[in-house]
Amino acid sequence: MFSRILVANRGEIALRILRACKDLGIETVAVYSEADKDSLHLRFADETICIGPPASAGSYLNIPAIIAAAEIADVEAIHPGYGFLSENAHFAEVCQSCNIKFIGPSPEAITQCGDKVAAKELAARAEVPCVPGSDGPVEDEQTALEIARRIGFPVLIKAAAGGGGRGMRVAHNEPSLVTGFHAARAEAEAAFNNSTVYIEKFIEKPRHVEIQILADTHGNVVHLGERDCSLQRRHQKLLEESPCPVLDDDTRRRMGEAAVRLAKVANYHSAGTVEFLLDRDKDFYFIEINSRIQVEHPVTEQVTGTDLIREMILVAAGEPLSFRQEDVELRGHAIEFRINAEDPDQNFKPSPGTIRSFVPPAGPGVRWDSHVYEGYTVPPHYDSMVGKLIVHRSSRKLAIETARRALQELQMDGIATTAPLFLRILEHSDFCAGEVDTGFIDRYFTPR
Repeated sequence: MFSRILVANRGEIALRILRACKDLGIETVAVYSEADKDSLHLRFADETICIGPPASAGSYLNIPAIIAAAEIADVEAIHPGYGFLSENAHFAEVCQSCNIKFIGPSPEAITQCGDKVAAKELAARAEVPCVPGSDGPVEDEQTALEIARRIGFPVLIKAAAGGGGRGMRVAHNEPSLVTGFHAARAEAEAAFNNSTVYIEKFIEKPRHVEIQILADTHGNVVHLGERDCSLQRRHQKLLEESPCPVLDDDTRRRMGEAAVRLAKVANYHSAGTVEFLLDRDKDFYFIEINSRIQVEHPVTEQVTGTDLIREMILVAAGEPLSFRQEDVELRGHAIEFRINAEDPDQNFKPSPGTIRSFVPPAGPGVRWDSHVYEGYTVPPHYDSMVGKLIVHRSSRKLAIETARRALQELQMDGIATTAPLFLRILEHSDFCAGEVDTGFIDRYFTPR
């Protein structure tokens, strides 16, 4: 087992990793930018090291600075959390070359999973259902038109690298395909330094359902059920729940088995997520693999009783998984709400600033994962998430009731947050009935 780990991240996920290390008796080193000198996670680390200015490029994305901090602090491993360098194969390679364990999959697996075209080829080898589309990268508009005519409109143009909705366009006809093709390539080049795109059939009104996997280096791969991540704005998730309200046991089993097959074909080790689109006929199609821990991992932890961060650390240390597939049981229902410093009534305008007063939600069935406190200043330099509210009850109905209470308890004066939006969502009849899809937020809750 490791004796000392560096956490190469910030905010709530840094604090989450520090707590898992504390439970395992592992010393921790926290790195931080100048903007995060007052961050809560620094209070709980055994050692802290400033790695640069507020801008991510000079700090949390600065590989030489992070490696230097790791060497100065004499750590054995680095946990990257999510975002920043978590899916950066080069960073994982540098860790390897410096004899520092990267707590995550291998550089080779990250490379395969991070390229959506390569990941789709892996899925085909693993006999995982894929959305009809191009067999690989699409280099010119004429090829794009030929593929669209073959599979039928509407189609989706997607960047092969990256995510978060960047480099993605929907085309409903040939003129919009030509325009969208060039726009997606330009956006992908600007965002990811990679203009490669591919094309697939656009599934109308799908649900976004993902399977959590864990794999060790001893040949054991398990899945821990699914998360429904359909409530999104501009392809960014806002609310996640487990289990999916409309998934039956047979479909859940088949999706889980497909995710496990894919992990084995990719020679994947560590925690990861296989994402699918679920159509109205309960057919599912592979989208991508996320080779890291997800923001929404707590809902899986709640319904399975599994500490995913702990398992990641143990796997990286060479330990086998602490449980088998037959040990996994989904109990109750969990929902996670991403509390962002944004004003949903002002088209989700960012709302950095100082939290003048703060009362966190609590009580039965409530988990609050956050790095903020009264007097904390939310910086404008990073993702706007200031906390995650997770509720877990014996049924979805009870989880919704507890969520209403917890959101009403949450007080964060000084900044605007997305909490009021979630209260409105919880009152919507379609949400309460579990009848949602990836366009739900845009249809009902995005200002026009």
